[in-house]
Amino acid sequence: MQNVVNDKMKSEIKVLVVDDREDNLFSIETILERDGYHIYKATSGRAALKVLLHQHDFTLILMDVQMPDMNGFETASLIYEREKLKHIPIIFITAHNQGEEKMYEGYKMGGVDFIYKPINPELLRFKVSVFAELYQKNHQLVLQEQKLIAVNENLEKQIQESKKSEEQIKLLNHQLMENNEQLKTTIEELDRFAYVASHDLQEPLRKILLFSDKLLNKQKRETDDDARVYLDKIAKASNRMQQLVHDLLKFSRHTDDTISFEETDLNIVLSEVLGDMELETGKKNASINADLLPTIWAIPSQIRQLFQNLISNAIKFTKEGFFPEITIRTQQLNGASLKDMGSKPGQVFHQIVITDNGIGFDPKYANEIFVVFKRLHSYHEFEGTGIGLSICKKIIEKHNGHIRAESAPDKGASFIITLPDNRGQNFKISSGSRHSIEVL
Repeated sequence: MQNVVNDKMKSEIKVLVVDDREDNLFSIETILERDGYHIYKATSGRAALKVLLHQHDFTLILMDVQMPDMNGFETASLIYEREKLKHIPIIFITAHNQGEEKMYEGYKMGGVDFIYKPINPELLRFKVSVFAELYQKNHQLVLQEQKLIAVNENLEKQIQESKKSEEQIKLLNHQLMENNEQLKTTIEELDRFAYVASHDLQEPLRKILLFSDKLLNKQKRETDDDARVYLDKIAKASNRMQQLVHDLLKFSRHTDDTISFEETDLNIVLSEVLGDMELETGKKNASINADLLPTIWAIPSQIRQLFQNLISNAIKFTKEGFFPEITIRTQQLNGASLKDMGSKPGQVFHQIVITDNGIGFDPKYANEIFVVFKRLHSYHEFEGTGIGLSICKKIIEKHNGHIRAESAPDKGASFIITLPDNRGQNFKISSGSRHSIEVL
């Protein structure tokens, strides 16, 4: 490969030979042609200047000193007056009888060497090859320098782009932090507004319910059926609105970060919930079967609300002609199996699955049911405000957990809850360790 490069470089070497005698020009051309150089000839100094007027990329000039009209030294002086030609070395060809004074004049004009007549062919070839090699190396250095300049320019461009990107990232991060602060402030203000608005709505509602009840009692003693129907509708609408306000209050309270976590036995929480729901479960003749639940680090009041909402929904959405059957199963999971939650291997989680035999729902609504005020049925079919499951989702997120739903129409529903055990202790739960709660 290197030989190919050298051959290519040699083929690009141009030598200008200046001599007033044709036989001398022919002789020099014959000596150098075997080395593959490009030989250009000029029979006078003026002819040489004409050639150099159009071409200035010569590797070497071989210049005869003794020429009529304009000698070699004078020609060299005119050549080196042009900036583009100053890099071309000149070897003067002269007779042996030239003294040191003439040689000094030649070097002063810019010559680099002398060759004496009669010309020694091997010496001529050697000297030309030295300058050819210098030209090649110089050319390679120029190319390398150009490459380095291009690389440096590219690096500088990349550095500038990198600095620009870093500045943009810093600016975006700053804007993001500002937006987060504004969003946090807005959410806090909305939560306070929702709480205050809901609280203030309670008072006029209580009056509407009170006076509606009095009018209904009065109408029972009279015979105006239409008025009684209207008052009954007012009372029912007011009850629905009161329930909505009540649920809004609960939803807004779950944004409070001042509530403390503590070690919570889920079995105790579940027993308390079922005790509070005794009339509701008894009326529906509900059967509830649960595993032995774990103890976790949690907010007891919010976990109580979670169980109450999910069990209430399971009882509410019962199929016609069926008694509610609810099962609560649990298992311990390792964080390695829950990569979608950003967990780490070795971290302990508890999965709790609450399943019912109710009417179920289309799987395409599995995510929408957790959106606040989202209802799949009208309140004429099933009572409710559409806030219960959104409260459940909010509770689970506050506990750094995850909740999802699986269902199909008329196939019941399952709510899968995954909660971390953040107490720093591992609890082993036996799959056969279960207790049954029957509520009749």
